[in-house]
Amino acid sequence: IDYGRGNLKSLKNALDRIGMDTKVSADAAEIKNADSIIIPGVGAFGDAMQSMETAALIETVKEFAKTGKPVLGICLGMQLLYEKGYEYGEHQGLGLIAGSIRYLDIAEKVPHMGWNTLEFNDKDDPILKNTKEGEYVYFVHSYYADSDAKEVVAYANYGKKIPAIVKSKNIYGIQFHPEKSGDAGEAILRAYKDIVDKAKEKR
Repeated sequence: IDYGRGNLKSLKNALDRIGMDTKVSADAAEIKNADSIIIPGVGAFGDAMQSMETAALIETVKEFAKTGKPVLGICLGMQLLYEKGYEYGEHQGLGLIAGSIRYLDIAEKVPHMGWNTLEFNDKDDPILKNTKEGEYVYFVHSYYADSDAKEVVAYANYGKKIPAIVKSKNIYGIQFHPEKSGDAGEAILRAYKDIVDKAKEKR
């Protein structure tokens, strides 16, 4: 999804490397007909939601999510999946996952920037099928998902348990940057590609 707030080129390159057929688009008709959508994101929560509203993409994304086809949010894109964000005020999110995005109020340095390990909460989730617990991935964020633990597939420890991968039905969110996480990130993207392919076969 191109709403002007994502590092689209590096993500597209990573998806090309794993052989996932992708198109960068802000066109509602193209998005509706996709097998999956990926919402990237860099920047502030409120600004990102404003950009999505300006591009008339909020309802398009919500309607797509209702189809049951896979949706993936990455970094800020993951945070937008939640109901509200509290970055520079209170802002409405997409509301696809219950919970809110709050400041990482911890003793450690913020932002949480750099490599950290993944700890599994649901080792059987298909998005982890190519991943070993304890692998390092790359984070850059100052806000985190304050949500129900049952939705957390994997987390990172940094002053508190930070949801790193979340899932609610057909909706996945990844807080770290898989496209910047080397082989470990690529393995997760490959697993997501398989999830998309299997969902397509069932339709």
